[in-house]
Amino acid sequence: MRKILVTGALGQIGTELVQALREHYGFDQVIASDIRMTAASSENGPHELLDCTELQKISDIVRRYDVGMIFHMAALLSAIAEEKPQIAWDVNMSGLYNVLEVAREHKCAVFFPSSIGAFGASTPRDKTPQITIQRPNTMYGVTKVAGELLCDYYAHRFGVDTRGARFPGLISYMAHPGGGTTDYAVEIFYSAIRYQHYTCFLEPDTCLDMMYMPDAIRAIIELMNANGALLEHRNAFNITAMSFTPEMLAAEIRKHIPDFIIEYEVDPVRQAIADTWPRSLDDSAAREEWGWQPEYDIETMTKDMIDRLGATLKAAR
Repeated sequence: MRKILVTGALGQIGTELVQALREHYGFDQVIASDIRMTAASSENGPHELLDCTELQKISDIVRRYDVGMIFHMAALLSAIAEEKPQIAWDVNMSGLYNVLEVAREHKCAVFFPSSIGAFGASTPRDKTPQITIQRPNTMYGVTKVAGELLCDYYAHRFGVDTRGARFPGLISYMAHPGGGTTDYAVEIFYSAIRYQHYTCFLEPDTCLDMMYMPDAIRAIIELMNANGALLEHRNAFNITAMSFTPEMLAAEIRKHIPDFIIEYEVDPVRQAIADTWPRSLDDSAAREEWGWQPEYDIETMTKDMIDRLGATLKAAR
């Protein structure tokens, strides 16, 4: 079996994806890579220091390990990308282009994560269709739309097996927030458990699509294992699990932490981004083409987050 490479392995998705892939395929089969290293980076399997803007380094790793599948998770997220748009373009687009070029040369399959950020103010915000207008007004969104199209191009022009999903906001008890507009839905749990208080940067009635990370990781693996002949949309599947507002999430948390208080200091930059994103997605194409089905809703996600994150924070004291 050819090996698997994960870029951005220390990021929000990559952290848990590497663990799941190693459990599924074996520790030595999955090469984790990131632009930085940690003390624990190489404890459970091979890890490479990799800047995805350097094509030759990607090619060297793919050749050395005989990589047959690349999960390209390295990117700047929405809020950080707005602060550093030039860097975001370089990292998000040059990185993807390099990965696709290496995949073309070495006949690798590629997973590329897109996002609800690929939509914009002119997109229908409720039950957003699989195929619809995409005119984002953020650099992050621009790179996601361009990335979807670039993956389509490499699939049609060069036969590269590219696949991807448009993720909603992702909630994780393992990875810290990474600069995204939906990160309040992770930060709120840390603050609720530690302080019984959270100051939210979005308005209380801001409804956005969300997903618990175990569902997201399972979706990635299931999509890459799906029968490619049955995939019509392949590079940008809408997938979703739940939609809620900060006030709704706070109410759910109070079922477990009754004294929890939420206040609001709205960040105009992130609020403006959120106001252009879908409140809910139509993910019927993913359900029909590869059997997508979420396992967590707001109730089960909240309970699991509080249980697992609470245990982690307690152990770290």
